[in-house]
Amino acid sequence: MPEGDTVHQTARRLHQALAGHTLTRSDLRVPKLATADLTGRTVLDVTPRGKHLLTRVEGGLTLHSHLRMDGAWRVFAAHERWRGGPAHQIRAILGTAERTAVGYRLPVLELLRTTDEHRAVGHLGPDLLGPDWDPDEALRNLLAAPERPLGEALLDQRNLAGIGNVFKCELCFLLGVTPWLPVGELPTETADRLPALAKKLLEANRDRPDRTTTGVPRPGRRLYVYGRAPRPCLRCGTPVRLADQGDGSRQRPTYWCPACQSGPTP
Repeated sequence: MPEGDTVHQTARRLHQALAGHTLTRSDLRVPKLATADLTGRTVLDVTPRGKHLLTRVEGGLTLHSHLRMDGAWRVFAAHERWRGGPAHQIRAILGTAERTAVGYRLPVLELLRTTDEHRAVGHLGPDLLGPDWDPDEALRNLLAAPERPLGEALLDQRNLAGIGNVFKCELCFLLGVTPWLPVGELPTETADRLPALAKKLLEANRDRPDRTTTGVPRPGRRLYVYGRAPRPCLRCGTPVRLADQGDGSRQRPTYWCPACQSGPTP
């Protein structure tokens, strides 16, 4: 599931493959970009912003993409067979003489003037893996709606950018509270350590192919609660529980330990 750590890794792979090279192939397979052609332009950089990817090319253009739940960018050698899904799922192809980047199942793909990037990412809060990270601002954003459930507040990218459903569940477990606890009811010490802990989790995984919050690389023990219901909690042995959480626009599977985490539950 793409979250801030995954997007950071994707940006690095795309940057290494494309930056500084001239595009010899450009194919953007969404209706509004059917006539757009970036061939002949040099890729300047690929930058992650929260869960967004900004591919900047010469001429003041930026290709903005978002992976959401199952989008992916794959990089292949010039004559390598593409793997990542059937051809009808391909939404973008950016090729150089040596590498080809193929975007599969991209739900968001748009071409912007680089000076207009704020239209795509200007609403985002401080980026946990970005140079603009500001823990104090992130905490202020979270506490601005004290009645809001913590899990929903963490997923709101306007508060802080980069947390998805996996890190939401794991962060709440490590803080010892349920995702349904109103943000304003967080103990002061817990709230104060939240931004630093969130950053620590994402930083620890930005270079790992297999995400872990436990520090244990073995399958089945990489995460404390996410995906574990109804297996035992790794800390106390109580069966992990599962319920949906959402703000009405989208429900997300949410995991928690009823013994290790205090607060309201469904």
